[in-house]
Amino acid sequence: MQAIPIAHQAAQPVVGPISSLTGYPAAILCWLLSAGVYIAAKWVAPEMPPWGLCFWRLTLACAILLPIVHRHHGAMIGLLRTRAVEVVAVGAIGLTLCQGMIYHGLNDTNATTAGIIMALSPVMTMVLARFVLGEPLGLWKSLGALVALAGMIFIVAHGNLTALLQLEFNAGELWIVGSAFCWGLYTVLLRRAKFGIELLPMVVLLLGAGALVALPFHLWELFNDERSVMNVHSILALAYLAGPGGALMYYLYNKSVETLGASRASMLLYLQTVFVAMLAYLLLGEDLHDYDLIGAAFIVAGIILATVIKPRSAEPRVA
Repeated sequence: MQAIPIAHQAAQPVVGPISSLTGYPAAILCWLLSAGVYIAAKWVAPEMPPWGLCFWRLTLACAILLPIVHRHHGAMIGLLRTRAVEVVAVGAIGLTLCQGMIYHGLNDTNATTAGIIMALSPVMTMVLARFVLGEPLGLWKSLGALVALAGMIFIVAHGNLTALLQLEFNAGELWIVGSAFCWGLYTVLLRRAKFGIELLPMVVLLLGAGALVALPFHLWELFNDERSVMNVHSILALAYLAGPGGALMYYLYNKSVETLGASRASMLLYLQTVFVAMLAYLLLGEDLHDYDLIGAAFIVAGIILATVIKPRSAEPRVA
């Protein structure tokens, strides 16, 4: 998950056959590029610190997209004049913290495990929406959340009951869990805020806000982390993270929402987990562990319970 704003239901377009033909390839490529972010971040983790990676990715992606949304600059400036604090707060949670935690976690865990844990984010979103927005959770969503949570705990504990009882967890996976929580909170806060401008301009504002908040963390790293010196690997990773894995990914998501609608486009995000596992195997030589597979099965079951199964509506009684 790369903290993409969610379009409101009222703004969703009518989806036709031709739109679907163009929308699905855009959405699939979007999540493939998003999966590549995990691979690039893991690849460069030994040589570049997480907050520097976060800051430069957000800054460069914002700079690339800013000219594309030039027609919306007036609306963007108007929003900043009236609600700048809210924009910065949402950007900090969804882009700075969410992404920074992923990059931090990838120092100590593999990309495959990170991708599986992040698949829990939509379930976290539903739970947080219950408390922040007052949205009903219901039996199936509650059960799905518990099952998915069990899967996440199983992965974090590496399937080791002793480690679970003694609270001995891998720090990297805890960072990823924190990122998933931030993604869910960000999604809920963004839904509540209803900033009222189009999707791509909102992305650009949030990228800029996220970069602004990431700057102090990056400056701290410059003086305290020996990995802060740029080299060829860092530049190559940033080129991908800001370009194909940043600006282009956000642009494609915007296009997929325009053609498919937000609900269909967002449901395809689970492809990201599959793509991460495939790319990590092919490019990083990672293997799936037993605890990854078992935990993933629980998470998938939880997602199905929470999002696919619908409660039966009560039938009206005939007097």
